[in-house]
Amino acid sequence: MKKFKVVVTDYEFQTLAPEKEVLSLLDVEFVAAQCHTEEEVIAVCKDADAIINQYAPISTKVIESLENCKVISRYGVGVNTIDVDAATQKGIVVGNVTDYSVDEVSDHAFALLLALARKVVKLNSEVKNGVWNFNLGKPIFRLRGRILGLVGLGRIPQALAKKAQSFGLSIIAYDPYIPQEVANQLNIKLVELNDLFKESDYISVHAPLTKDTRGLISDEQFNLAKKDLFIINTARGPVIDESALIRALQAGKIAGAGLDVTEYEPIQPDNPLLKMENVIITPHVAWYSEQSEIELKRKTAQNVADVLSGYYPKYLVNPSVKEKVQLKEKELYV
Repeated sequence: MKKFKVVVTDYEFQTLAPEKEVLSLLDVEFVAAQCHTEEEVIAVCKDADAIINQYAPISTKVIESLENCKVISRYGVGVNTIDVDAATQKGIVVGNVTDYSVDEVSDHAFALLLALARKVVKLNSEVKNGVWNFNLGKPIFRLRGRILGLVGLGRIPQALAKKAQSFGLSIIAYDPYIPQEVANQLNIKLVELNDLFKESDYISVHAPLTKDTRGLISDEQFNLAKKDLFIINTARGPVIDESALIRALQAGKIAGAGLDVTEYEPIQPDNPLLKMENVIITPHVAWYSEQSEIELKRKTAQNVADVLSGYYPKYLVNPSVKEKVQLKEKELYV
């Protein structure tokens, strides 16, 4: 029996040891690449049995070139790097990891909210420049009694809501896919997107990047916002129209932003956001802790191991692929 070829298209990690350990029970040729273009992916993955992907494009063109591929597993929740429809048509299972960093991302979003609300970064900079004057932080508002709006109400924003509620914040949310009874159980009011911008003092974005959510938040929403609104994004940069965000900040239509993600990553050095003292930017790190990185890597590899062993993975992105492939359901997951 020939070895399975498993290709990692690209990665930012210092080691791939957890992935190799998970796959060690199978007879695997493990190939670690650093692809950036479709052509580079095709060159290394054409005969692969499985693909692990971070940011390299797994487009229709790439998928059409794959001769043996049975599964594509992506590091993380979002699968915007993969043409899922094309993969499904070709009978390729797509997997992701939806639950590895719920605490980390919700903590990071709330850390950005607190840093903005309390003007931590600005005041720290002033003190280090020799200025000791609390008035430079004005206005600062008490959190208790103010409103946090959530764009999306999945696992992460639900975790954030509980943390924010303990600080006395009221929570509203926009998510057309969440049933009212779920929101009621969480003591969260569901509203339309424009109403969210009218009512919120802080907004935290948690929507996945799809064709429907790209540019979801733009001039229309910023024009409705309170002037002291802070917006936080730990989801995907293009969910917010970045040009509209820059215009809103420059015009003083909102008070500031906390961004862990940007439209282009790394952020371009001439981006006006970099020169705004009311904008905090972190390098797509919200997902990270020592524990979550290992969990992510193991679970991403486990998707591959499951499919190559004849099972559907726990984290199945495209359930309609079951019309094309016949695998077994795995009863227990560790």
